[in-house]
Amino acid sequence: MSETRQLVSDTGITKAGKSFAHLFLLGILAGAYIALAAAGSMTVACNLLANPETFGLGRCLAGIIFSGGLILVMIAGAELFTGNTMMLLPLAQRRITFYAMLRNWSIVYAGNFAGSIFVALLVCYSGQLYGGSNLVGGVTIAAAATKCSLTFWEAFLLGILCNWLVCLAIWMAASAKDVAGKILVILFPIWLFVAAGFEHSVANMYFIPAGLFAAQFPALIESAATIVQPEVLESLTWINFFATNLLPVTLGNIIGGGVFVALAYGYVCRKT
Repeated sequence: MSETRQLVSDTGITKAGKSFAHLFLLGILAGAYIALAAAGSMTVACNLLANPETFGLGRCLAGIIFSGGLILVMIAGAELFTGNTMMLLPLAQRRITFYAMLRNWSIVYAGNFAGSIFVALLVCYSGQLYGGSNLVGGVTIAAAATKCSLTFWEAFLLGILCNWLVCLAIWMAASAKDVAGKILVILFPIWLFVAAGFEHSVANMYFIPAGLFAAQFPALIESAATIVQPEVLESLTWINFFATNLLPVTLGNIIGGGVFVALAYGYVCRKT
């Protein structure tokens, strides 16, 4: 445990010293990897997610597929904002400055957003969402609208729960000795957070814009209307995306990963 703490802290120092171009490009890649996993999870589980009787099973299947996103980030190498919330550990140790941490977060967050939006546009305008007799698009819109209908407080708490699990996955992967071990310890926490319906800010950078883009197509809106109520669909706006989902989820993600994982284990493992 102490070795993992040291490795996470050292990694935070390395991240704090990277150039703008390095962070932004790797941020784009991480956003794209998470978006690709999100798109795949929606496609595979759309039939189950659209049916209330099989909804839980659909989330279970979606969670397995979605875990591939973090596996790509960790094994291929990329910069993910939610994982970088653990830079609070070297900050608390006074090994990096608050400015260096905030600089990293800002650049990586912007890169994650750019990568996610890019994949959302490719998926929407490639015709992918018309799969399953428009059901893929319908489920994508319904999921986005449901996320936008959360209250600020609900989104914040779901963000805490989500990144608590995500950063536990990253923490455990840091201690794994080989690629197979890293994949195995990443799989179960990510599977769990998706199955439980927690909120991940970078994943939502794909899910909600994809739903907003898909809502431009009447056939996909008609499909979504068979899944959720009209008042839920009305909540799907860019304003709600930023104000009532992305902002509180991001704040919750910082607490879940930075405080409940990095600082908690940093305190437990501190040298006497």
